[in-house]
Amino acid sequence: MSIVKINALTVPAEQREVLERRFASRAGAVESSDGFEWFELLRPVEGTDQYLVYTRWRSEEDFQAWMEGPMKAAHQGGGGGEGGAGGGAERPKPAASASTVWSFEVVQQAAPKQP
Repeated sequence: MSIVKINALTVPAEQREVLERRFASRAGAVESSDGFEWFELLRPVEGTDQYLVYTRWRSEEDFQAWMEGPMKAAHQGGGGGEGGAGGGAERPKPAASASTVWSFEVVQQAAPKQP
């Protein structure tokens, strides 16, 4: 079954719009990667300053290939940061003040029943 990677980003209130704008600008950046299954950016509603970046992959190998290829290239100058803007001479300051990645294997799943 699939694997899930959740990146918990601590984002100060004054940086929320910046983070969301950066992710919006990178729309489409991961969708064509081999083994990619799903992405969601989850905004905190109450009680925390952590955004969750949820990605689902066919395998750990597919995730690692993306991390070593397109993701690495984006963070080394092509994309920049959490979702990144295009590569200028100076990279913008990260919107998140901390980041932790959680890894999970999908052991059960459910979808809405079809009528």
